[in-house]
Amino acid sequence: MPSMAFSKKQIYQFIILLGFVSLFSDVTYEGARSIAGPYLATMGASATVVGFVAGFGELVGYALRLVSGYISDKTRRYWLITMFGYSVNLIAVPVLALAGNWKIAAMLMMAERMGKAIRTPARDAMLAHASHEIGRGWGFGLHEAMDQIGAMLGPLVVALVLYFKQDYRPAFAVLLIPAILALSVLCLARFLYPRPHDLEIAVPKIEPKGFSKVFWLYCVAAGLIAAGYADFPLIAFHFEKSGEISKIWIPVFYSVAMGVDAIAALIFGRWFDRRGMGILIFSGVLSMAFAPFVFWGGFKGALFGMALWGIGMGAHESVMRAAVSNIVSSQRRGTAFGVFNTVYGVAWFLGSAAMGMLYDRSITAMVFFSILSQASALPFLWYSIKRVVSQP
Repeated sequence: MPSMAFSKKQIYQFIILLGFVSLFSDVTYEGARSIAGPYLATMGASATVVGFVAGFGELVGYALRLVSGYISDKTRRYWLITMFGYSVNLIAVPVLALAGNWKIAAMLMMAERMGKAIRTPARDAMLAHASHEIGRGWGFGLHEAMDQIGAMLGPLVVALVLYFKQDYRPAFAVLLIPAILALSVLCLARFLYPRPHDLEIAVPKIEPKGFSKVFWLYCVAAGLIAAGYADFPLIAFHFEKSGEISKIWIPVFYSVAMGVDAIAALIFGRWFDRRGMGILIFSGVLSMAFAPFVFWGGFKGALFGMALWGIGMGAHESVMRAAVSNIVSSQRRGTAFGVFNTVYGVAWFLGSAAMGMLYDRSITAMVFFSILSQASALPFLWYSIKRVVSQP
């Protein structure tokens, strides 16, 4: 069936359905993520452990995307892979309420990341097909905005439960509800759109075996940004340990970051479709400043720093993904997303582990590491922008 059989209304419907899946999913696992660091701390974990668990979870999660992306390209079983990944991703979260020690909790957190890894390349490939007609920046940006609405609501739900219960376990347990809603909407989307690749006209594109130099340099840039981007569990650990932010306010701060992320994704998505990849330079410069404010700024400074952190995440999850769709052909997008995310994840792991160890020794050294790592990505981004002509 050719893609012209689908109207823009149907294309938007597909993207919005996947957006609702992500919205409910993010209520689930981002709500959990907002308290993961303090939860591990209450079980006796150190900053090094928290940094390692967060980073290793991202490493496993992103590395598996290489395999998942390759399989999705070869089999075209987008839905099977996506639905299995979401099931693992979401079920692991409420089970955290039953964890007896930080080791079991850490294993469940890694299982959640593994599930996300399995489903993300296939889902992104479906989004790339669907957003061809409306602009990939806007398509990915719209999806990311809905995703981050859930990421904003999840920590607020957790904060509300903490307010009444003063315990992390009931907060994890209540997240079973959005997990069930996410899986229900996913089943509906699968029923209505069984062949998502038909949403795009396949245009043959001749390219050499392997990926281009621009793609690999773009991956290097993304990796350097990821290495310097502190994961929220470490940030939350700092808030808990310093005492500057109370237990109830920690998920609220995360919610603010996710709200900024949603707005930034929409704005950046439109800018990407009209102006190209230059938005990544702008967002990179802004987000570089998050670490000094978050770790040195006190209550108000940390709140502003979390907004800057959210701006960076909005760019990472929308236009940074959309750019991959423009650099490689449609036949290899699943593999490309897998490679890109693997590089990103390995860098995130190494950076998170390094920042966790630095935090235990010198917060100042950790902050400078964050800034310098992100700043070193800018020349690679600049080169990529010069070599790629973005196709709206």
